[in-house]
Amino acid sequence: MAWDFETDPEFQEKLDWMDGFVRDEIEPLDLVWGGRAFHPLDDTLRKVVDPLKQQVRDRGLWACHLGPELGGEGYGQVKLSLMNEILGRSQWAPIVFGTQAPDTGNAEIIAHYGTEEQKERYLKPLLSGEIFSSYSMTEPQGGSDPTRFTTRAWRDGDQWVLDGWKFFSSNARTSSFLIVMAVTNTEVHAYQGMSMFLVPTDTPGVDIVRNIGLMGESLRDEDAGMHALIHYDEVRLPPESLLGGEGQAFAIAQTRLGGGRIHHAMRTVGMCQRALDMMCERALSRETQGSRLADKQSVQNYVADSYAQLVQFRLFVLYVAWEIDKYQDYRKVRHDIAAIKVLTPQVLHDIVQRAVQVHGALGVSNEMPLGRMWMTVPVMGLVDGPTEVHRVTVARQILKRYQAAPGLWPTEHLPEKIAAAREKFAEYLELEVANQ
Repeated sequence: MAWDFETDPEFQEKLDWMDGFVRDEIEPLDLVWGGRAFHPLDDTLRKVVDPLKQQVRDRGLWACHLGPELGGEGYGQVKLSLMNEILGRSQWAPIVFGTQAPDTGNAEIIAHYGTEEQKERYLKPLLSGEIFSSYSMTEPQGGSDPTRFTTRAWRDGDQWVLDGWKFFSSNARTSSFLIVMAVTNTEVHAYQGMSMFLVPTDTPGVDIVRNIGLMGESLRDEDAGMHALIHYDEVRLPPESLLGGEGQAFAIAQTRLGGGRIHHAMRTVGMCQRALDMMCERALSRETQGSRLADKQSVQNYVADSYAQLVQFRLFVLYVAWEIDKYQDYRKVRHDIAAIKVLTPQVLHDIVQRAVQVHGALGVSNEMPLGRMWMTVPVMGLVDGPTEVHRVTVARQILKRYQAAPGLWPTEHLPEKIAAAREKFAEYLELEVANQ
């Protein structure tokens, strides 16, 4: 029997180093260059960031989600969970450690489905941290529902022609290439009729119409928006642009999204812990109405509820990570992946909201990081599929384990169970009556 909640001492040393390194060397980047994490490095930033990346490589902690053949350590999801708890505290930390989304998922599917030529052209510079990529799937009229997609690709001689619109293609403006999902066969179901293409961003016909910002970001700040509305205007692509086989887009997407969903949860654990830390520090530091906030019952409730929620969520995330490592099959644990995806925005909302309350006016100001955390809540409820869809997935998978009651009454109906129990022990009950 193996049931262990301890971290291997050797790996714990790595985590301890990461904790100090992120706090002392990377979190300051967020304060000075907070909006530049997904932009190409200029000469100044390169002098700052490249040495940090080298320290990570020297410690054997670069792109640990990838196997040794791709320059990573091939860590399983449990180790990645523990690492991402730390990286989730900082915008720049995933960049410095080579684990930023969406590049991690994009690298994973190119590694699994790409040709050697595609790996050399796209995967190698992506893994080195020299370029960014974008996953261009969502459409303006259909969201992330593949059955509503209208972007098409068709063969014209020895080329593919890609035509349509994509919405909210994150980081497209600074990406070197896009992974585009398009309908290639309208005669079959959408799940069998879509394909994926690797498209260099500078290909003629790729028109980034505008870059959309998140709520709270100014419409007047043209550098703020990082989520593109793209018109693919009869983009001509060579045959080697096809990723995987024709009609394989949905299978490829599920490979990508399964890991991405749990990684979002992992990083959210770190963000929640940071919010709880701030809440507790404020409660101990602030006095009002004759006593510290920490002595107020309502604030104590905030702390207790936040701690309990975070521990439950963290253990659930680690359990799902363990399941993935054990079974090596995302579909086998899809219900649990969906469940933690449902919990991610809920737990983040509750803990951050309490932290804001404890900080008072300072909590809603731009002088604390709580505002950015708060704005992450609705994003977590939509990224990689909306919460409502994941709830349906959980319910359907769990209900498959059950069956309807065989008769009129539920199987736990007490009168029926009492009658069955009395029949089971009838001879003893008769003796009991006879002896009275």
